[in-house]
Amino acid sequence: MQRRTLIQIAGMHGFASAAAQAQPASDRVRVGVIGSGGRGAYLTAQFKEVGAEMSAVCDVYEPNLQRGLAAASTGAKAFSDYRRLLDDRSIDAVIVSTPDHWHAQMVIDAVRAGKDVYVEKPLCHTIPEGFAMVAATRETRRIVQVGTQRRSSPLFQEGKSIVDSGVLGDVRLVTSQWMNHQASLSSRPLAGALDWKQWLGPAPAREPDATRFFNWYYFWDYSGGLLIGQAAHIVDCIQWFLNAGAPSAVTCSGGQVELEGAEIPETASMILEFSENFLATFTIGYKAMRYHWSQDQIKQFHGDKARFDMMREGYALYPQSSQVMERPSREKTELGSFEPATRAHIRNFLDCCRTREEPNAPVEAGLNTAIALTMSLESLRGGRRIRWNPATRSTEA
Repeated sequence: MQRRTLIQIAGMHGFASAAAQAQPASDRVRVGVIGSGGRGAYLTAQFKEVGAEMSAVCDVYEPNLQRGLAAASTGAKAFSDYRRLLDDRSIDAVIVSTPDHWHAQMVIDAVRAGKDVYVEKPLCHTIPEGFAMVAATRETRRIVQVGTQRRSSPLFQEGKSIVDSGVLGDVRLVTSQWMNHQASLSSRPLAGALDWKQWLGPAPAREPDATRFFNWYYFWDYSGGLLIGQAAHIVDCIQWFLNAGAPSAVTCSGGQVELEGAEIPETASMILEFSENFLATFTIGYKAMRYHWSQDQIKQFHGDKARFDMMREGYALYPQSSQVMERPSREKTELGSFEPATRAHIRNFLDCCRTREEPNAPVEAGLNTAIALTMSLESLRGGRRIRWNPATRSTEA
């Protein structure tokens, strides 16, 4: 029996809401996308590629809505208000690929409407939002997958198994960086109808601004810049590999803003202290030279028996040695392997929609990383070390 048919029957007996929460989706999962800009349109195409039925597209900007409909190309329904999309009982799951400041409310509304959710990283914009998202997910028993696709990459899963094997010995330090180059913000003008008030949502009221709309990533009200966008992947991977929770303290500092019009520096470093007895550093530098995207990032796990380097499309294990030139005892390079990781992550999500098993990137993992990222922004803006108090679920200077 199709899931939507079951819900219709259940509604006749007064338990449609419970059925929506407890029943798995049909084999062919019907998906709607909320936010069909660049990333949203990309995910729409990827979901379609792996077999999802893209049934609905929602965006407050008409050109993005049309782009999303073109990517879905299945006679998908068009919506300008995400709440109307959530009212559609034929939709099993939604993609939330909006600016960060909208993630929390949309995910909470979606799971309460009986939908499973694939939400882009970072999970949330503030720490209280993250805890509310976890609570709503667990109360409704929905599937929520955070878009940290490394967790579904076979190469990264292999790297995780190497770290788990104990071959590194004790790891007390992880260093990581992401280097590349960005010349400027987008200067595109608005080219169609935009519901600016709805786009702002919970953010402070402002007059319509094309620079903010097209470059929301670089403004405090909506995101945390390249620092947070890229650290969401790197910090999550470090926490995953070392089975770590939220950091106990974070210190972050940044250089001057070199991207004209942006609020958040594109060159910055964070130091994360973990109660699991290790220190992690992450440096973002987007005024460095331009790198091929397969070579722009690295995480180095420094054990007392070996060092493990994890790159985007390769890894190398270096045992302690007296040799002048270190040589890896184990290494692998798989150029072209990173792009399929997104499809693997989507497949994992869709499988979990059917089986009701936990996805590879659950909300709790997303929250642990979001706590680290939010603490970093607080430290950067306040110029001080920030501590995490798990008892009160709050930060302390």
